[in-house]
Amino acid sequence: MSDGDLLKLTQWLSPAFPVGGFAYSHGLEAAIAAGDVADAGALQAWLSDVIALGAGRSDAILLVATQRGGDVAELTDLTAALAASRERWEEALSQGRAFADTVAAVTGQAQPEAPLAIAVGHAARMLDLAPAQVAALYLHAFASNLVSGAVRFIPLGQTEGQAALAALHPLIERVAAEAVDLGPDAITNAALGADLAAMAHETLDVRIFKT
Repeated sequence: MSDGDLLKLTQWLSPAFPVGGFAYSHGLEAAIAAGDVADAGALQAWLSDVIALGAGRSDAILLVATQRGGDVAELTDLTAALAASRERWEEALSQGRAFADTVAAVTGQAQPEAPLAIAVGHAARMLDLAPAQVAALYLHAFASNLVSGAVRFIPLGQTEGQAALAALHPLIERVAAEAVDLGPDAITNAALGADLAAMAHETLDVRIFKT
């Protein structure tokens, strides 16, 4: 493992990297508006389900498959088929495009247009990092972005938000490690509440986030 490569990945997954992640709530805004997520405990439970049973787990598997040389076009088609709503697909694809464009500009190496998890997996082929490590940092960035949104929108104290994120670390490590032993055929989804919230978000009268 290269410390330089780890720093590159940390930069790519930083909130400062211009993918526009702050604009997306992955349906969480609708859940908060409905009163389903109203405190730190509910937020932690919501994110735990998304990471272990929903898009977090699926993204980790897709990322690992891509980093290991999987066909980007085929995995992109699979991601589109797995998207539970129009907004969910737009969230993944728009962030992936922005990520690929910026990585290409910074590294000088062309990157394919793909959903975010696949774009990160493809870029990670340039790095001397284990797939489990890349997947874990990706999931942490995903959860961190949603915690940041919840802190602003519930509203929630910064310390409570960070405590909820810290409590997710063991789960993130476990899901990332499991993704290494699984392939795309193992993808399932049992986070139906998150999918329904993403659908409901499309018709919210007033909303802050794009998804």
